[in-house]
Amino acid sequence: MLTYYAIVMLHVLVCLILILVVLLQSGKGADLAGAFGGGATQTAFGSRGPASFLSKVTTGAAILFMITSITLSGLDPRTASKSIMDSTPSAPTPVPSAPAPKADVKIPTPEDIKRQQEEIEAKQKKTPETAPQPAQPVQEPPPPAKKEPGKHPA
Repeated sequence: MLTYYAIVMLHVLVCLILILVVLLQSGKGADLAGAFGGGATQTAFGSRGPASFLSKVTTGAAILFMITSITLSGLDPRTASKSIMDSTPSAPTPVPSAPAPKADVKIPTPEDIKRQQEEIEAKQKKTPETAPQPAQPVQEPPPPAKKEPGKHPA
């Protein structure tokens, strides 16, 4: 438990150092033209000469920050190593089902279908009054009379 809090303190200290060192450094294009894309002749990751003290401190602080972050993720005392599957209820086991009882369904053969169609047609021939009557032609209304200009209906 004591080592956890010591690593937390070291992590906070490294964070503060990393922030300060990054803010103290000046960028490649430190002038106003560099902010808007000026100085395009310089390469993006070109050589800047020998590494300065601040860049070495930045690299060391970044490495130390990564190490403390990974260490803290594994040493968290509040969480015990348990799986989410430990807290979820298990699914009920399915009940083995018996096969469905066979139904006595008679599948009609083509001969049966033809016989049924013939019976239906014979019934329709015997009762012609139930047959649909042909549609009566609809009479259209006469066209409206044309009005002559200048005359008003009385």
